[in-house]
Amino acid sequence: MKPYFIKTPSLIKFIFKNWIWSFSNKEKVIYLTFDDGPTPEITGWILHQLKKYNAKATFFCIGKNINNYPDIFKSILNEEHSVGNHTSNHLNGLKTKNGKYLENILLAEQQIETYSKPKTQNSKLFRPPYGKLKLSQAKKIRKNNYKIIMWDILSADFDLSISKEKCLQNVIDKTKNGSIIVFHDSIKASKNLKFVLPKILEYFSAKGFVFKKIE
Repeated sequence: MKPYFIKTPSLIKFIFKNWIWSFSNKEKVIYLTFDDGPTPEITGWILHQLKKYNAKATFFCIGKNINNYPDIFKSILNEEHSVGNHTSNHLNGLKTKNGKYLENILLAEQQIETYSKPKTQNSKLFRPPYGKLKLSQAKKIRKNNYKIIMWDILSADFDLSISKEKCLQNVIDKTKNGSIIVFHDSIKASKNLKFVLPKILEYFSAKGFVFKKIE
């Protein structure tokens, strides 16, 4: 697996300053995000864990999964979490022509809107799969009134070569006020996620943090 940053370097945030990497550090607020769902085997479990702590989160959904599991997608909205666009087919922006990439985002947008009636949020949120995006694509996405949401902390729950304890430590060691944390609503990540998420919710709640959705 190619190397990756657990905590996004300040230089990257500065270079891509039109993208959102974190929020104000003035309050004890954390923003949990879950990519790649909805997934029958894991999404319901995530929602149950969040509900225990009255925690809100943001789910960056793949359009084809919304189509396949509309009831699960609706359950995310019913629990008053926010949702974002993660393309319809989990495309890598760097490997996809601009026209095809933008068409795939619009397709996912239609899929989100179809199952979000009545509309539950005003802002449009987008996260590129793999965190990979051309500047030319980003410019057009932002012109379509999307906020590009990246992250401050990568939990690495997707990395099967690390232990679940290491995944937990990644989050505990690096998270601060205003951090956006990436988890994955997927079968691949479920082993690490099922160990880490309950402990994260308990640990930071005990320290007085609140978990909010991105809007």
